[in-house]
Formats: sequence, C-alpha cells, structure tokens
Amino acid sequence: MSNETNDIIIETVNDTVTEALSEPINQTSSDTFEQFGLPPEILRGVRDAGFVTPSPIQSLAIPLAMAGRDLIAQARTGTGKTAAFGLPAMSRLLLSGFKPSKSSGVKILVMAPTRELALQVSDELSKLGRNAGMSSVAVYGGQSSMRQVELINQGCPIVVATPGRLIDLLESGRLKKFEPSIVVLDEADEMLDTGFLEDIQKIFSMMPAERQTLMFSATMPPLIRKLANDILRDPEYIDITTEERIPKDIEQSFYVVEESERRDALIRLIDTEEPERAIVFCRTKIEVDELQTALAACNYNVKALHGDMDQSMRQEIIRRFRAGETRFMIATDVAARGLGVVGVTHVFNYHMPFHREAYIHRIGRTGRAGQKGKAMTLVTPSEYFKLKRIQDAVKANFQAREVPRVHAVQKKLDQLLMESINSQESTSDALELLAQLETTMDVSQIACRLIGLLQASRKARGPQRIGFDDERLKRLIDRKRNGGAFGNQRPSYGQGRRPGDSRDGGGYRGGSNGGSSGGGYRGGSNGGSSGGGYRGGSNSGSSGGGYRGGSNGGSSSGGGYRGGSNGGGYRGGNRDDARSSGPQAPRSYADRPQRDFKPKRPDNRA
Repeated sequence: MSNETNDIIIETVNDTVTEALSEPINQTSSDTFEQFGLPPEILRGVRDAGFVTPSPIQSLAIPLAMAGRDLIAQARTGTGKTAAFGLPAMSRLLLSGFKPSKSSGVKILVMAPTRELALQVSDELSKLGRNAGMSSVAVYGGQSSMRQVELINQGCPIVVATPGRLIDLLESGRLKKFEPSIVVLDEADEMLDTGFLEDIQKIFSMMPAERQTLMFSATMPPLIRKLANDILRDPEYIDITTEERIPKDIEQSFYVVEESERRDALIRLIDTEEPERAIVFCRTKIEVDELQTALAACNYNVKALHGDMDQSMRQEIIRRFRAGETRFMIATDVAARGLGVVGVTHVFNYHMPFHREAYIHRIGRTGRAGQKGKAMTLVTPSEYFKLKRIQDAVKANFQAREVPRVHAVQKKLDQLLMESINSQESTSDALELLAQLETTMDVSQIACRLIGLLQASRKARGPQRIGFDDERLKRLIDRKRNGGAFGNQRPSYGQGRRPGDSRDGGGYRGGSNGGSSGGGYRGGSNGGSSGGGYRGGSNSGSSGGGYRGGSNGGSSSGGGYRGGSNGGGYRGGNRDDARSSGPQAPRSYADRPQRDFKPKRPDNRA
C-alpha cells in the first residue's frame, strides 16, 4: 500500500476520532460500524456476530485505535471491550497489506488474567476475523504447551494468553516469528490483583519497542496508572464508567439477615424467585464448595466454579452452564471474571464483595443483551454501612426487602400447582384409574387426596421467618442513619440509661458526655470519672483504667496500657507523674491472676 493511501486512511480516521470525542458518551441511533473505516471482511464478521450499533466503549475506542494511538480504556465487564480492541487491531493489519499465512508470524497479542477469559476472547476474535482469515489461539496453563506452540508456529496471527504460560513459552525459545505489533492488556486490574505484575513487566521487556499498546481495565488504581506510564506512549484516555456504572435493566435489592441465616435465606429466595439461570457469588473457594454441596442436597441442579479445579473440569462446567444444562453456578469473583453468558436472570451475592468494582462485575453477569435481570445481596447488620457506600459509589437504587416467609412461598407453590393441574390433559389411563377409585370413595375425596399428595412433594423449606422483617429493617436503617448501634444489638447496648448523661457506659463505646463510668470498648468519654475496658474514659475522667484508659486531664491515674494522659502504666502519659507508674493489667482482667506486663527494653545500640 502506498504512503499516499496510508495518509488518506489516517486523515479519515483522525476526522472520525474528532467527531467521536465531540459526541456524548451515550450511543445514538446513527452510530454504525461502517463509519470506522473497517475492511469489508471485518464488517462481514461484525454482521455475522449480530452486532448492529457499536456500544459506547466501541464508539470511542475504535477510532483512536484505528489511528494507531496507545489507549487506556476504563469500562466495566460486559460493555463490548473485546470488539473495541479486536476490530481495530485486525483492521489495521489488513489495511497495511498484511495477509495471514504460515510464515506471517504473530502480529496481535492479547493478555488476559484467567483461562476462561482467554478462551472466550480468542473465540470471539476468531469469529470476528474469520472472513479475513484472522485466526486466534488461546494459550494458558493446564494444557499441552507443545500443541499450543504448534498452532502458533503454523501461522496463527493472534495469540490470547495468560501471563504465566506466555512467559514459559517466550523463555523456552520455541515461538517463531513472535513479533506482535499490537499488544492488548484485557482486564488489567484483575491481572494485577492476581499477582501478575512482575510477569507483565517481564513480558513487555521482550516485546518490540515499536508497537501499539491498548490497555482495558474496569478500575484504575494507582498501580495500573504506574504500569500504564511504563508501557504506553502518550496514550489517549477513555472512561465510560462515570456515565453508566450499572445497567438500567438490573433490579437490585438487599436482605438483612444474621450470619447464621445466610444459607436458609438463599434457599428461600431461590424457591421464591425460581430463576431460569443464576450465579451465586461467594468470597472463598471453601465457601463455594460448601454451598454447592448444600444446594445439591436440596436437589438443585448446581455446579461450583473456582480456581482450584482442573482446567478440563472448569471448561465443562462453563460449557454446561452456557448451554442451559446447569441451572445454578456457585463461583468466586476471579473464576467468573469475564464470563459472558446470555440468559442469566439472577445474581445472588451470598456475601458482600470486598469492593464496589467487584460488585459491578458480579451483577454485570445478568441483564445482558437488553434482557432484564435481578441482583440480590445478603448482608448482616454490621455490613449495612459497606452496602450503603457501594450504593452511593455506583449511584444505584437498592431496594430493602424482607425475606419471604414460609406461608408466602407455599402460596406461590400452590398457585403453580393449580396452573400445572389446569394445563394437564386427561389420559385414558388416568380415567381408568379414576373409575377404579370411585368404587371406594367419591370424586371430591379422590381430588383432595391427590392434591394433598402433590402438595407434600412441593413443601416450602426452612424456618417460618428468616432475617429482618420490614419493621426491624426500618429501625436498623433509621439507627444507621442517626449513627446508632448495630442493628442486631439491643438499643441499650453501647449507651447509658439516658443519652448524654449515662452513669454506666458499658459495651461498645458505652456512655458519652458526662457519664461517670465508661466500661467496655471506648467506654465513657467527656467527663467520665472512670474509663474501664479498652479506651475506657476520656476527657477529664479521674481514673482511666484498661487499655488506653483515661486521657486528657485524668486527675488520679491512667492505669493499664496507655492509661491516661497524665497517668502511669506503659505509655501512661508523662513520665514525670509520680502518682501512677509502672505497668498495670487492663481493668477488665484485673481479677485474673496473670504476669505483670513488662514494657520492651529500649535498644540503646548505635
């Protein structure tokens, strides 16, 4: 291709970039893939894949990538990122005159954090580039490296790899003509979370200096920004997460339960909702296995998915779930990262995720391709503040709901039974059996006994009441809003007899503003005469006591560890105070025989 032709292509793409950046992020009906200048073979693959209009990330990323710019794109999972980097990467190669052949070598490298995502991305790129002869191979651990090397060396232009296996192949020297001109980091934040930073840095040290680098990440923590500064050159930055964090078609709700009620609550919600296909998210692999065993014992069609499983087993579980052969999947965040399955109607958060990005990734498994979805989260009273922080961060509306009671579930089961009976056709065998039964009882007795038999096999499970009811839930929310104690504690816990004038604090942060005795953790403040317990008493208390007992003007003695600002004990205020000195046991342990606490001797060595 001549230099003049290249200049025309670049000029056209630059005009498209300007137009794209001047438009708002929300896509419009006028957006089309034809506007990006993609080759006809790639456009045919787009149509074959069923794509009609580009997503917001595609509308912004494709023109910039087509212009050859390095790129940092921040977008959540499920927004069409694979096509956003795959379409321009393949198009740039084809427009430069590249023709796939056995001697062409690897031209595009995509790195992904998990084997499942690598397989998914490789499959999608192969479909999009099929008409142009752009094939892709997934490279990951747990499979024969010999076969993977063979496929790459046969002239496959696209490699999608996990960092660990890729380093093994690069260091072995078995890859021929491995000189990618375009390198993509997909789900970059997840790769760093799983400890791949050093591997990624090592891989980039082996890459050609002249290359285009595209980085896609759901979040942008400082470590990602530092990595971007090291491996990208003057990159463009795109962020669509500020516009739409959560798909509008997902209904989000939460249920407050005690820790011991989680499993019963999940089963009750499943029985009530009857999801067609659902994913249940847990924090740990052990929890995944335990919950899978419990649900299987309840006759649910359920499978577990986590990183400790054999690769072939993981692939089979995902295949069966995609095909609808498995109804429920119990998974960890990492195992389900990038898992794109259309038709997931429900996502259950068995435990709160560790951070808001994980929440967004979790519920992004439902409500895909314009379908409706539901996300249901189980929280304990102490987790309510964390849930509220996530709600504020994602700017979403979480509905507080009560776990349905047994009679409500049974009523629904009975309604389904009635519908089944009404839709059931009469058969000759049934009529014959009815005639035999009529010789011993009338029709009404027969009907009642048959219905009772069917009801016995469709009984609602679990205790009558699970979790907080509406009234208790309202009290919890009001207390949290007013800064009160945990919702599963008694109103008097952590408070005195009268707010602001308690004589006995007790409990967690018990007593404040004038109480005579703090007690417990941070018991008493602002004028309490005796602290007691952990941080017991502060601000003019006459005796601290306990760990950090008493501070700011304790008139008598601090006591204990860090006892009082003018008190004794280890770190017990000023060393010049002769009234109280030497280590003391915390007041809450004063009645127990124990060894004196000895402060660590200062190290006087130079």
